[in-house]
Amino acid sequence: MKQEYTLTAYTEDQMGLLNKITVILSRRKINLESINISACEIEKMYRCTLVINETFEIARNIALQIEKIIEVYSCYCNTNEDIVWKQMGLFKVRTSSFINDENRSQLLRKYDTRSIIIEKDFTVFEVSGQEDDINNLATELKKYGLIEFVKTARIAITRNSEAFDVY
Repeated sequence: MKQEYTLTAYTEDQMGLLNKITVILSRRKINLESINISACEIEKMYRCTLVINETFEIARNIALQIEKIIEVYSCYCNTNEDIVWKQMGLFKVRTSSFINDENRSQLLRKYDTRSIIIEKDFTVFEVSGQEDDINNLATELKKYGLIEFVKTARIAITRNSEAFDVY
């Protein structure tokens, strides 16, 4: 049965690495739901977080294939229950339609939203959380004249107390 898997690869910073990973996925006709590459706890190493929707066997095999890439030290395959993860969203809403609504403060509290910029023409809000919550807030903000909306890729860490170590 297909479900969401988060693949976490610890890599060197090498040109062409992302291409090698996407070739592995495209050969199997697998859509990439999300990708994030960032510095990590180990100096001169990077954490590449990929989200795919596949069966366990396919996800595990992809992680093993990614691990065979020379620049990749290790690749882990985790379910959503094995990790702590978040995404962030930014929303630009028309200030005039939002400022006079009495339900706005309840909506902002419900999603733990923070105002970043309040201008005459627009207001920018920030929220972090699960993907469904961010998408639901986007739907609710359309009633108030949503101008722009963007969300980040998933960032994740494992729930276990062990860390990746190159030594």
